Amino acid sequence: QVQLVESGGGLVQAGGSLRLSCAASKTTFGIVTMGWFRQAPGKQRELVALINQNGVANYADSVQGRFTISRDNAKNTVYLQMNSLKPEDTAVYYCNSHVVVIGAFRSEYDYWGQGTQVTVSS
Repeated sequence: QVQLVESGGGLVQAGGSLRLSCAASKTTFGIVTMGWFRQAPGKQRELVALINQNGVANYADSVQGRFTISRDNAKNTVYLQMNSLKPEDTAVYYCNSHVVVIGAFRSEYDYWGQGTQVTVSS
């Protein structure tokens, strides 16, 4: 079982920056895509950014150009640099690890962190 531990959330004024980190408890074998999701009160969880093992990233339109996702495979860690934060970015941010194992059968697993609160004041 892989555990994901997030850190770096907090309270920041609009226009400010925060950096989230997510460390996996152990190396996961397989094709691993890391990502950040967020969930605001009363809303569904939504994708923020994904990054594959080769470092190719994809972003939600709402954060494109403001957020940057990166990963350090040697440290089993993924980061989310958030700049020019807006009040609408306020949410609990969750780290996700999506693992695909291809052998005799194809298996997929999802691991989630406990979430870290990000609050942006206006």
